[in-house]
Amino acid sequence: MTITASYTDLYQLTMAQVYFKTKPDGRAVFDYYFRSNPFKGGYSIFAGLEDVLNTLETMAFSASDISYLEEHGFEKEFLDYLKNFQFTGTIFSCKEGDVVFPNRPILQVEANIIEAQIIETFLLNLLNFQTLIATKAGRIRYSAKDKLLLDMGLRRAHATGGYYASRAAFIGGFNGTSNVVAAKDYDLPCSGTMAHSFIQSYEDELQAFRDFAKIRPDNCVLLVDTYNTLKSGLPHAVIVAKEMELSGERLLGVRLDSGDLAYLSKKVREVLDAADLGYVKIIASNQLDEYVIKSLKEQEAPIDIFGVGTNLVTGKPDASLGGVYKLSAYNGAPRIKLSENIEKTSLPSKKQVFRMIDANGMFYGADVIALFSEASVTEMTHAYDPTKSLNLTGFVHEPLLEKVMENGKKVNAPRSVQAIADYSKSRLAQLPEAYKRFENPHKYKIGLSQKLKNERDKLMLKYQL
Repeated sequence: MTITASYTDLYQLTMAQVYFKTKPDGRAVFDYYFRSNPFKGGYSIFAGLEDVLNTLETMAFSASDISYLEEHGFEKEFLDYLKNFQFTGTIFSCKEGDVVFPNRPILQVEANIIEAQIIETFLLNLLNFQTLIATKAGRIRYSAKDKLLLDMGLRRAHATGGYYASRAAFIGGFNGTSNVVAAKDYDLPCSGTMAHSFIQSYEDELQAFRDFAKIRPDNCVLLVDTYNTLKSGLPHAVIVAKEMELSGERLLGVRLDSGDLAYLSKKVREVLDAADLGYVKIIASNQLDEYVIKSLKEQEAPIDIFGVGTNLVTGKPDASLGGVYKLSAYNGAPRIKLSENIEKTSLPSKKQVFRMIDANGMFYGADVIALFSEASVTEMTHAYDPTKSLNLTGFVHEPLLEKVMENGKKVNAPRSVQAIADYSKSRLAQLPEAYKRFENPHKYKIGLSQKLKNERDKLMLKYQL
């Protein structure tokens, strides 16, 4: 999708014009992070980074953007600057696909303050949404175990959000999508079945199935619940499957889109197996999410493929991730944002985040935030409770923030969505089960190095009235 630099909020440009007039050479460091995991879960999956970097490399204001801003009273000198706008900053970030947690930097932007301010809205928009959907997909994958998962949510998505949702779902563990344009652009497996309208357009359901199988014999899936699943749709599907065998072809599957999926899938499996059609798969859809799939698995429903739509691509029930973008340094000096709620007080300075890895290669359950100049940390303290600390000796200290963009250009070769998804799967395997469960998951510890805590506390005293 084509995005210009006008993909921002007006107040970003209003502030940028003031910066341009008063301190055009100011250098800023901004942190991107979120304050709580979605879905009351124990982790999140970071997604959207490659899309952000690809867009930043080419982001500019179009001629129509400039004309529009001129109509809104922006000064000519500032508009002349915007005509040549390009992002020239440096970005440090976690790897896309990594498991991430609240209240610690996921990405840091170092740039001229005008550039850093203008890209804020776009950055938040893409990272918040894709991280939300990737996390939802990860939870659904956790329930589905080794079963195939298909994203079928484009028609229910929030307009073009469905485009990015398909990408994020694949990163979170889905196997494919029905979304043609996303599959084409991101090189994702694409698949689909049929709609009830196709069958309704015929006088006879059996003829509808026959025509579909004749024209599309490869990967043929028949939707069996248009009229009566067990008395009509399934018997007709069995007839067509047997006819396909005579032509040296095989019916891939039958799809259930309504009713009691556990009961129906068991009955369908019985009939298919009795007809020596054990190879025909059962696909289920209809308002699925991680909890419904978990229940179906517990009931031993013989479903091979789950098609998930609305609840995936809308991030139901949370609908958004509360990611924020906070200034942490300006011209080399630390900056802080205070709040009456201490958990909303930001952390100053350029930082690094270290993950503790135990002797078994598993995440220990603690990330420590340090000053960027610190190579490692022997002890972390609780961000808000000085009585709590954790000794970090004996663990591998894995630095999580790496340079991904310098002078407005990516420093690494592009990663395919498949590579990102594989990495995410490997990182989730390192996360202990206690953080993955749906009910009362363990809370991952996030702490501060003593040097960072001292700097934050000093600034808190300085600005508190």
